[in-house]
Amino acid sequence: MIEYTLCPSDPHAHLFDVAIKFTPNTGDPHRLWLPNWIPGSYMIRDFARHVVEITADQKGCVLPISKLDKHSWQVTPLNGEPIEVRYRVFAFDSSVRAAFLDQLRGFFNGTSVFLAVEGREDEPVQLNLEPPTDPQWAHWRVATSLQEAGAERYGFGLYSADNYDELIDHPVELGDFSLATFSVFGVQHDIVIAGQHNACLERLCRDLREICHHHINFFGKPAPMERYLFLINAVGKGYGGLEHRNSTALLCSRYDLPETGSDKKDKAYRTFLALCSHEYFHSWNVKRIKPDTFVPYLLTRETHTEQLWLYEGVTSYYDELSLVRCGLIGHDDYLEMLAETITRVQRGLGRKRQTVAESSFDAWTRFYLQDANAANAIVSYYTKGSLIALALDLSLRRNTQHQCSLDLVMQTLWQEFGRTGQPTRNHTVIDIIERLTGLDYEPFFDKYLYNTDEIPLEELLTEVGIGLKLRVTASIQDKGGKQTTEHSLFWQFGATISSDIAGVKIVSVHNGSAAEDAGMSPGDLLVAFDGVRVSAENFNERFQRHTKQCQRGDQITMHVFRDDRMLVMALPLRAPMPDTAVLSITNHQRAIDWLDGCAFN
Repeated sequence: MIEYTLCPSDPHAHLFDVAIKFTPNTGDPHRLWLPNWIPGSYMIRDFARHVVEITADQKGCVLPISKLDKHSWQVTPLNGEPIEVRYRVFAFDSSVRAAFLDQLRGFFNGTSVFLAVEGREDEPVQLNLEPPTDPQWAHWRVATSLQEAGAERYGFGLYSADNYDELIDHPVELGDFSLATFSVFGVQHDIVIAGQHNACLERLCRDLREICHHHINFFGKPAPMERYLFLINAVGKGYGGLEHRNSTALLCSRYDLPETGSDKKDKAYRTFLALCSHEYFHSWNVKRIKPDTFVPYLLTRETHTEQLWLYEGVTSYYDELSLVRCGLIGHDDYLEMLAETITRVQRGLGRKRQTVAESSFDAWTRFYLQDANAANAIVSYYTKGSLIALALDLSLRRNTQHQCSLDLVMQTLWQEFGRTGQPTRNHTVIDIIERLTGLDYEPFFDKYLYNTDEIPLEELLTEVGIGLKLRVTASIQDKGGKQTTEHSLFWQFGATISSDIAGVKIVSVHNGSAAEDAGMSPGDLLVAFDGVRVSAENFNERFQRHTKQCQRGDQITMHVFRDDRMLVMALPLRAPMPDTAVLSITNHQRAIDWLDGCAFN
């Protein structure tokens, strides 16, 4: 058995004290290593750079410990007595991916804090979570889906895992948090909220219960877990989630949560519910149905796969659709959310240059490491992947008279791959579809997954009673999804902007746009149109005002700072392309059959 001890020893300095104790099985040097990335977030993060003050001893005798590379150390035993390696971890990453500690709360993923003993990763593990030594944090509790091995639930003490892989797949929240519980099909689900908030826990339990009930029914009882945790960190502004086998770590604005005494159904809350739906769906799709390159996880280097469209794109398709099917949002709400996704894809020129399979494979170096040219060069396997999933679902329904759908494909994946632990390969979904339908879907995937062909969404949506129209954008804030009576930005600008105290920050410039022709570059600071000061807040109004009487081919003068130099640029005016999606129901019965899932299920 490998024994770990962790203590939030110094919240003010953001330091965890960690120890690993093991009995050497030979007299040879033992290598200890820390993961370089965390499953679900495909980017090298080099967690070992936060390890400080590492020492080793054997029954009171100090052992030399040397670093071998950026993420591993070597220690050589003197005899057969247990070795204990002690180290400190600096924890000040408030995302869901790493470790964090201050005087208000603590949080960690095992990939950030627990060294592994090379060659012994399959051995059982015991973890002793020690409370902070200072009495001012005596009220802190522990929230984790790790199995208790002596600790009381939500208390410090002993926990266990079958192996290292299981140890690092249960994040831990420490502190003073809110707690609520509900049950679905005999599975206890707990909601833990850290941070200041005024959330209605009763409402959260009711709504999350509907989501969990739907997903368990979708894949088939019993659920793959005996207990599940929603670990929510409520902050002023933030968004994100990371899936784990029996839990999820979520980051959201406290204002996204439904307040006590309100019947909140606004867009922010719908987005939060979709995030919860997304991460819970991952309990099946990526935590248990896995691509072949993730079995086992190789956590010290990039692990490339072309299949992230299946694991993230399909999950993104169902996260919002499921909210309709369990009655948490209306049909119009869903169509607005779907239209926003279509709009995001339409506005990215990268969809014409990178395939979704390439986006998946290059996630490590391109999607997770985006630069100022990303909008022109890459496509998201989340957003376009979800549209491929939509097209696949609608195509299957059309071609089989609703006898087969993506629902059945996913359920078959669960039965044949998730339950059995068999990994999927690039061709697995095509093989399943051919077996279920007798149809050859290789040309479909060749066009939309392995090439950059435009997905025929308008045609496919028409089949299920949904009309799709593309209009020009109405404002910088226009995300699509709604009809608008606002005066449109008739003239194209062609750059993504953000607010800066001194003006308008140019974030990215679209290829072939007016902004590119004018000579604008990412990082430029736009301060005036025709000598009149402009800000991100009034950009849309000023742009319209200064171009209202203009004709095609006219120019407006822009004053721009690049570093500390003032540049004067001439922006040519040209009409924008329609890239903003609006969806509407044209055949109520067909639309309801698809949206509610009753045509197949």
